[in-house]
Amino acid sequence: MTSRSMSRDEILALIPELSDAALDALTDAGIVQPVLEEGAPRFRDIDAARLQLALELEDAFQLDADALALVLSLIDQLHGLKGEMRAVLGALAAEPPETRARLRGVIRQTRVLRVRRR
Repeated sequence: MTSRSMSRDEILALIPELSDAALDALTDAGIVQPVLEEGAPRFRDIDAARLQLALELEDAFQLDADALALVLSLIDQLHGLKGEMRAVLGALAAEPPETRARLRGVIRQTRVLRVRRR
């Protein structure tokens, strides 16, 4: 899958509710990090998706750019953890049944101990 690269004007045209000032604020907050091509910022498809999500969050929860950056950072971390979990589950699925059963017991025990400590 190829990602297209868009100019500042193209990203503003793609997302009509995004103002020039809002794009500056969201870029300054690190919500998107355009790449420089020939000295000009270029935005990727992922930047457009992040900007759209940021605008939706800002509208729904009245968040400023710094709060949006924090929320999107947490979302990024969740996606990363989800990928890690998929990898661990894939590795466990490749183990023999007795190993999986033993690990299920260890996980169950660990979860019970954590709940009791709270």
